Amino acid sequence: MAEQTSTVRVPVGGRAWFVQRRIIGLVVGCVVAMLGLGFVGLSYGTSWATPGEVFGALTGLEPSVVIAEWRAPRVVAGILFGAALGVAGAIFQNLTRNPMGSPDIIGLDAGAYTGALLVMTVFAGASVTVAFGAVAGGLVTAALVYSLSRSNGLSGMRLVVIGIAVNAMVTALNNWLVLRAELEVAMAAVGWNSGSLNGIDWEDLVVPFTVIAVLLTVIGLRASALQQSALGDSIAVSTGVPLERQRLLMVLVGVGCTATVTAVAGPVMFVALAAPQIGRRLAKAPGVPLLPAALTGAVLLQFADLVAQMLLAPVSLPVGVVTTAIGGGYLIWLLAQEVRRR
Repeated sequence: MAEQTSTVRVPVGGRAWFVQRRIIGLVVGCVVAMLGLGFVGLSYGTSWATPGEVFGALTGLEPSVVIAEWRAPRVVAGILFGAALGVAGAIFQNLTRNPMGSPDIIGLDAGAYTGALLVMTVFAGASVTVAFGAVAGGLVTAALVYSLSRSNGLSGMRLVVIGIAVNAMVTALNNWLVLRAELEVAMAAVGWNSGSLNGIDWEDLVVPFTVIAVLLTVIGLRASALQQSALGDSIAVSTGVPLERQRLLMVLVGVGCTATVTAVAGPVMFVALAAPQIGRRLAKAPGVPLLPAALTGAVLLQFADLVAQMLLAPVSLPVGVVTTAIGGGYLIWLLAQEVRRR
């Protein structure tokens, strides 16, 4: 008689508990990492602040303008903008069901930059007007990519390919706008295009914090429907998810998060591409969950900003230079993985 082999089947509840434990561990790890990186960010500058000086500045016992008014907004911006970019990337990767379907790859960052550039170069707008221009540019680009991708049904691969083509065309338009602008405006636009947290203060964060908090609350309330739609159209429809409205909401929230960050810090590349996939692998969760993507994005942008400050100190590089270098290596690895699977 042949030897019988027994197979141990893990129940769905056990799998769900395993995923929940991984996510809880990821949340704790990311919070600890954010606190540690934030403490280093508050301490680092032309001269290192002691732990006592940092705690004194945070509690108000030893007021420090440098720590409380210069360094603290930058740390908060890294956490807030990183989380927003991570969520935006998770939204579009769920929408396209493709790890390359992130706002910076499909042209939304470039479109938001176009809207801001038009306000800066043509209308000479103020910072608030530039923010509205960035949002409008991102929405127009998203509408263009989405409409072109809907032929015979929405295809994630088609959306990515069309997005890459639109990204190339919009980038060419941006270069033309910079070349046609006045010298001072062009220099400011080129510097801003690198993506930077340099010089951010508390006033710069009031509107972005409000907008991003509202957008994250909205998408958080629809997280279960988002997860269902990521499993496939038929499953989503069978569970009562209104696909068209769900996709429209996803696009609006994703563009809103991306454009809000772009309006303040400029296009910060590759965080939205890498953070969702890193968070998904760490959590070992199905689909591309929002919370791991947000936490990973916050840690990634904080780390990149510290590297940008320290790499050529005392000169502080734009954080976009570091995220592009990190993201470029990640993109090469991701493409190599896709080639192996085929």
